[in-house]
Amino acid sequence: MINLSLKRKTSSSLLGLTKRSYSSSVFGNRLSGSIPTYLGNITSLRYLDLEANQFSGQVPPEIGKLVNLRTLRLSSNRLTGNLPVQLAELENLTNFRINDNNFNGSIPAFIQNWKKLTRLEMQASGLAGSIPSSISALENLITLIISDINGTTQHFPDLWNMTSIHRIILKKCNIVGQIPQQIWQMSQLRILDLSFNMLSGEVVRAFLPNGLRFLYLTGNNLSGNIPDSILQTGVSVDLSYNNFTWPSPNQPACLRKLDNVNLFRSSSTEYLIFSASFVQAKIAVLSLADWHSMYINCGGNSDVKVNGTMYVGDAKSGLGGAATLYENGDNWGFSSTGDFRDDNDELNAASRYVKHTVDMSNQLYATARLSPLSITYYRYCLENGSYSVRLHFAEIEITNSTKYGTLGRRIFNIYIQDQLVEEDFNIEAEAGGILTPLSKHYNADVTNGELEIHFYWAGKGTQAIPVRGVHGPLISAISVDPNFKPKHEEKKTKTLPIVIGVVGSFLVSLASGILFWRCYFKAKSQREQDLKGLDLQTVSFTLKQIKAATNNFDSGNKIGEGGFGPVYKGQLGDGTIIAVKQLSSKSSQGNPKLNDEDKTHISTRIAGTIGYIAPEYALWGYLTHKADVYSFGIVALELVSGKHNMNYGPVGEHTCLLDWACHLQQSGKLLELVDDKLGSDYNKSEAERMIKVALLCTNATPSLRPTMSDVVGMLEGTITIPDIVPDASSYNEDLRFKAIRDHRSSTHTHSQVHTSTSTGSQLESPSASAHGIHETNE
Repeated sequence: MINLSLKRKTSSSLLGLTKRSYSSSVFGNRLSGSIPTYLGNITSLRYLDLEANQFSGQVPPEIGKLVNLRTLRLSSNRLTGNLPVQLAELENLTNFRINDNNFNGSIPAFIQNWKKLTRLEMQASGLAGSIPSSISALENLITLIISDINGTTQHFPDLWNMTSIHRIILKKCNIVGQIPQQIWQMSQLRILDLSFNMLSGEVVRAFLPNGLRFLYLTGNNLSGNIPDSILQTGVSVDLSYNNFTWPSPNQPACLRKLDNVNLFRSSSTEYLIFSASFVQAKIAVLSLADWHSMYINCGGNSDVKVNGTMYVGDAKSGLGGAATLYENGDNWGFSSTGDFRDDNDELNAASRYVKHTVDMSNQLYATARLSPLSITYYRYCLENGSYSVRLHFAEIEITNSTKYGTLGRRIFNIYIQDQLVEEDFNIEAEAGGILTPLSKHYNADVTNGELEIHFYWAGKGTQAIPVRGVHGPLISAISVDPNFKPKHEEKKTKTLPIVIGVVGSFLVSLASGILFWRCYFKAKSQREQDLKGLDLQTVSFTLKQIKAATNNFDSGNKIGEGGFGPVYKGQLGDGTIIAVKQLSSKSSQGNPKLNDEDKTHISTRIAGTIGYIAPEYALWGYLTHKADVYSFGIVALELVSGKHNMNYGPVGEHTCLLDWACHLQQSGKLLELVDDKLGSDYNKSEAERMIKVALLCTNATPSLRPTMSDVVGMLEGTITIPDIVPDASSYNEDLRFKAIRDHRSSTHTHSQVHTSTSTGSQLESPSASAHGIHETNE
């Protein structure tokens, strides 16, 4: 590398150029001043690379004399003015890059003269206005990158003659209207990035090209249903920040494991994703308390304690990728999108998105999370009010580990609550050097319980120093504290469900979410085993306290109702939020409960839905501590199959969905249970694992059912699933199906008697038909 200053007149000999030179590259130096006009005299030049320097002023018109030029790279300088019209003469150009500059004016129409062009990059170049229609003449383009241009709105440019194009990046170009159908017909396309435009309407008939690897539609106004075709395995898809309609629970967007799909804020409607990973994470959760702080060790795979405050490592999940949504159990997470361009690596392993160094003594700054395009940290359920937000930075990647490493510039924007608080933010410049901690303080108002901190790469800064794939926002840690006195202590142990009952039917009622309540009426040691990992605490309250907390069981505080009575939200005198179940006068629940630890079950009236409640409870009213496990197993089977347990048929072959699943298990054909709508596009090992766990949960003998903590371990793959296949001869007398047969027999008899009385004749009872899981069983 050469290190020259062009503030004084520079001769061609200093650049090592002669009139017969074919190539010249001064990439990654500190060359400054104007681009020498004499370069126009070296007409033999075919390759000219001036990228990543400090050249300023206008591009000299004399460059237009280089009629043999194939490559012209001017990115990451300080160039200004219009592109000279003389550049239209460069008809042999195949590669033209002017990213990260300060040009004026609009994209020139004369680019239509560069018909041999295969690569065009104008990212954050400073140019404004619309993309000229003349771009349609560039039929040989393979890479098209235009981003972050200001000006009036424009419709999608005509690119349909570019039949060999691999990469289309039109990011933040003020494009409006629908996505044209022709875009999906570009068979060679591998990357499509239309993020942060103003695209609207529905994405219809989007059959993705076979070779497509990345699809970014982030930050638009797209609506309607999410097409099944864009959720295919292997394609990283980011649909965050849109206005799609959330699909019903039996559609692919809800059923699949969405490791490669980011749906953060892709709809204005709240939603629940029903996949195996969702079921694992959301079992037995009821939290009514607000939070008032957040401490994150970004990029850290462990928690770090600083001045008595514990910062939670966000890399413990192992997540990271081109389209990632991480949701922590404490109502915070991050949404990350983007691919590291030109690094010849489309795998985008999670390790690419976290950085660490051994050169920082402060562990809070020793790690950081990197995103090539955009990353948002969020927290829900915050107490409304004013908050102090501190963002912690240290440049730990662009360092002086190489002779020219410090020539790299990292530049990005920061938004808090959708407000731009930092534009063209440069960590090294703000901190006064590399490996230097920097803390920035801001105030933010929370009015709807939500806080968002967004980092966005606007295309500025170097992309290839010290190596390619280092651009984009980098954040070391985040701390959020209230500027007010919180109403209550922020401790999970004080958010206490007073009574947890067995309400398996709540899992079927999707509108109110999943409230899977636990029932534990066995010995203390068994309860501790079942609730292993759940940080619950048991306390007692007087009736006077309970009445005061719930405003005497005011109907306005009612949040739900189960088989044994309604549930109310309440608040104790110290601010603790609680849930209180008011037992029905007809229920024997609460009988002095039953506190005899020698009892193995509860005998009470039956409350629940046939087909979901455990057989020992349905037949004899025995409510064991494993009854809720059985209910979970039934719902798990429904999720995999997309069928209703009670409505499944046909009559004469199987009593219910569980009956069919048992026969498939005995014959070794479990995967026949999987919903036909998925075709072959699903994770077979995950589906088989979930079915086997569901069948264990629905064992006719309560003692042989696993605990819920073991269920979670088996779904996660940390606990081996016992390979137990019951003998087929036992199915006919299986108690699990007796209650269903009795129920249907009773219903059939009642229907015949009613028909005979009304019409004087008997009719055959109709066959049960298979219905989707989303349909109501009345």
